[in-house]
Amino acid sequence: MKKITDSNLLNSIEELTNCFGAPGFEEDVLEIIKTKVNSKSIKTDSINNLYIGLDEVEDDKPIVAFDCHSDEVGFIVENINPNGSLTFLQLGGWYVGNIPAHAVLIKNRKGEFIKGVVTSKPPHFMTPEELQKLPKLNELTIDIGTSSYEETTQLYGIEVGNPVVPDVKFSYDEKIKVMRAKAFDNRLGCVAVIEVLNTLINKDLNINPVGIISSQEEMGLRGAEVAAKRVKPNFAIIFEGSPADDTFRDGNASHGALRKGLQFRTIDGGMISNLRVLNYARKIADEKNIPYQLIAREKGSTNGARYHISGSGIPTLVIGIPTRYIHTHYSYASLEDLKSAIKLALEIARNITKEEIESF
Repeated sequence: MKKITDSNLLNSIEELTNCFGAPGFEEDVLEIIKTKVNSKSIKTDSINNLYIGLDEVEDDKPIVAFDCHSDEVGFIVENINPNGSLTFLQLGGWYVGNIPAHAVLIKNRKGEFIKGVVTSKPPHFMTPEELQKLPKLNELTIDIGTSSYEETTQLYGIEVGNPVVPDVKFSYDEKIKVMRAKAFDNRLGCVAVIEVLNTLINKDLNINPVGIISSQEEMGLRGAEVAAKRVKPNFAIIFEGSPADDTFRDGNASHGALRKGLQFRTIDGGMISNLRVLNYARKIADEKNIPYQLIAREKGSTNGARYHISGSGIPTLVIGIPTRYIHTHYSYASLEDLKSAIKLALEIARNITKEEIESF
């Protein structure tokens, strides 16, 4: 087992954020994760969920699921135009103002990656009315530099249904320990699950730790719905790259700031947190001096929204890693916040009992 170090974490984050993983097309991400987990029990299902340790559970111990999602927001090719450009649909929630004039990668059927740019009409050609409004998604196209339908399809093998993601490479600022990349939502969660499971493997615990790398979260939490029914955990811990608000809210109004600790969600668009679970997690965090922030969100949700209402109800804790500008090409996140999230999950896993889980 490798010791959790900054270097190991950063290498995993770089590899996973640079990886291609649009909703429904998460295979490349899963292949990397398979090489990084130490468990011999690794299996997938038809919706691209990955289960780690599920075949190794002991009947007399409760199952604690450590969940994250592998997909990132992206697009899918809808049509190839006569001039070679591509129209596309969104996969996941995008604000149209964040889409134009950005680089993207298209993955064709052969697994080849083709670079493109989302078109943006130069202001020289815009009418006064166009200058004052946002484009509509169906007015945008992807340009790969070709000039005909034949070049796009025959030279580059692009066809309807090919997935698309932002073309961004990971970077790290050692001075402030802040990372920049795409897909922190939710490859940060993937790294957390990997590190937690690798640390707990072969340990004498009161629980059965099971890792769930779920698919298609950005399309309505679809993978989590399947996973919750399959695994039937007694307790679920959800890792999520969670929206940071510290660049547009000041002082006490900001509850999701970088470098101020992990996030506990009290409420979001899909879940009201179980107060007994939340108080338990806060008690552990306080005892171990793990920094955290409490957030209340009107919109958005996590895989917790599916777990907490699955079956007869699963006690669920969402651990967020604050991430600036999620659902855009470029995001920032703090390495220390990620480490805090991992530390809390490990402390819970090492100490929680069957009786405590049943009390939730």
